[in-house]
Amino acid sequence: MSLTDASAEAEHVPEEAPAVRGKGPWRLAWERLARDRAAMVSLGVIAVIVLLALLAPVFAAITGHDPQAQFPETGLTPEGLPVGPGSDFWLGADSLGRDLFIRILYGARISLLVGLLSTLLATVFGIVAGMVAGFYGGWVDGVLARVLDVVLSFPYLLVAIVLVAALGASVPLMIFVIAFFSFAAMARVVRGQTIAYKEREFIEAARSMGAGKVRTMFVDVVPNLIAPVTVLATLLIPTSIVFEATLSFLGLGVDPRTASWGAILADSVDFYRVAPGLLVFPALMLLLTTLSFNLLGDGIRDALDPRSDRLLPGK
Repeated sequence: MSLTDASAEAEHVPEEAPAVRGKGPWRLAWERLARDRAAMVSLGVIAVIVLLALLAPVFAAITGHDPQAQFPETGLTPEGLPVGPGSDFWLGADSLGRDLFIRILYGARISLLVGLLSTLLATVFGIVAGMVAGFYGGWVDGVLARVLDVVLSFPYLLVAIVLVAALGASVPLMIFVIAFFSFAAMARVVRGQTIAYKEREFIEAARSMGAGKVRTMFVDVVPNLIAPVTVLATLLIPTSIVFEATLSFLGLGVDPRTASWGAILADSVDFYRVAPGLLVFPALMLLLTTLSFNLLGDGIRDALDPRSDRLLPGK
């Protein structure tokens, strides 16, 4: 072989292929979620609403309007009607001359607090009840299943009315009521998933190694419940927010003097014709918040489903 042929052959030696790096399921889920425009826009909207809620005291200091402060001279017309949006009141005023913009921001704090905390409590209690029912089975499953049926059969508003009449309206009571009626749905989903997982090989392996039932549930079963629980929890948040707004609208939620979206909407009943902003602005915030959480929940569900092809390129 000549030197020319040897050099030519050396030039055509194929390069080594780049090493293939594996991707974990959570990274793949995030990549699928990042390609979902509706979910990412919804996530951005939620972030903005949370930021506005956190900055509510800052905006109150800038405008000089406390959420409970009444301005009858500047916030009401000579006829006693709420003023519309302007330089003094960016979104107008309510029926008592209070700054509507500031009250909506403080109302976002109430709605997000109630929605997140009640969902967190419902998720924790739902996971525990569902895992115990599904893993132990037998009479334990039968008793817990009947308890869940009883909880789901109770009318929400009737129980809320009785509790408020007996204990008085408060944020902790409302969180408890919403969490109490939400955990049953979470428990049912967790129970079904636990029944499906408890006969898998890795559970049998844990048992053969001497692992107890409690350790098996919380060490081996819980990690496999993260995906469905995350999706359901994301979808429970807007339900809790709407429930809080409904109770506040009916006067069964927070103290009527406290700024909340439901209370603001109740205040607009007699004034929405002459002051439409009193109805439109809080209703728009409620719509944006619940719709964003629902779309984000749908996106998370699709991203965590490895069989979903809706988010693949070209689909």
